[in-house]
Amino acid sequence: MSTSLYQRLSLCLTFEVILRVKASLKVVAIIPSRYGSTRLPGKPLLEIGGKPLIQHVYERTERAQRVSEVWVATDDRRIVEAVDRFGGKAILTSPAHRTGTDRVAEAARMLKANLVVNVQGDEPLIDPKMIDQAIGPLIENRNVPMSTIARKSTSIEELNDPNVVKVVVDLRGFALYFSRSPVPFVRDRGSAKSQDFYFLQHIGLYVYRPDFLQRLAQMEQTPLEKLEKLEQLRVLENGFRIAVVLTDCRSIGVDTQEDLQKVRKLMEKGRL
Repeated sequence: MSTSLYQRLSLCLTFEVILRVKASLKVVAIIPSRYGSTRLPGKPLLEIGGKPLIQHVYERTERAQRVSEVWVATDDRRIVEAVDRFGGKAILTSPAHRTGTDRVAEAARMLKANLVVNVQGDEPLIDPKMIDQAIGPLIENRNVPMSTIARKSTSIEELNDPNVVKVVVDLRGFALYFSRSPVPFVRDRGSAKSQDFYFLQHIGLYVYRPDFLQRLAQMEQTPLEKLEKLEQLRVLENGFRIAVVLTDCRSIGVDTQEDLQKVRKLMEKGRL
């Protein structure tokens, strides 16, 4: 057999093995869903286009090609019953959890998975492609414990908005810092108007290795996490890395009545 033919066959076999490994991975997406939202009580069950909000999140998550199973993790039986009605799967978790990560960690302990995806329960417009993109780094590199996603923005208004979380990354795509402040700070304000300027808007979608998720849930809150009210800083402050995937996709989180009306209008226009 010629060397070139042997190399081509070896390459084909290598790709086949990689594909089989990827196909054998069990990726479980868990959607934390809390009934008692401060700004929008009963948010998961609010109707959008004839369906509860949580159903939209669930169905769009199911469409992600790399996801094997989808579960809702909630503290309220009303949400469990709603999920049952549309044929989904739900786990009742402790009402004492401080964060969605803690709720996801509890649910993950009841499920067998190679990777766990934390999909925010108030993202009815989430693009399934974003979920697949976020999963990528943990499939490609076994040393990556966690990943998330971000999109480029050139909006100075968003850069200065504390409700828009910013992330800065290193040259290999790992997070250096997350902040509600405008980072990077543009010293030369004129350059912010140039075509080259952009910052990275963080999107709250996370993928974990199960053992790291459990470890994270056991860590104490850290100083910067408390200051910024951003729990992903706990990971960085403890010396772990977060891979950040860039996406062109957009989503709208529902936190207020205004957000809800915006999503409903998009639904009426056939964009949901």
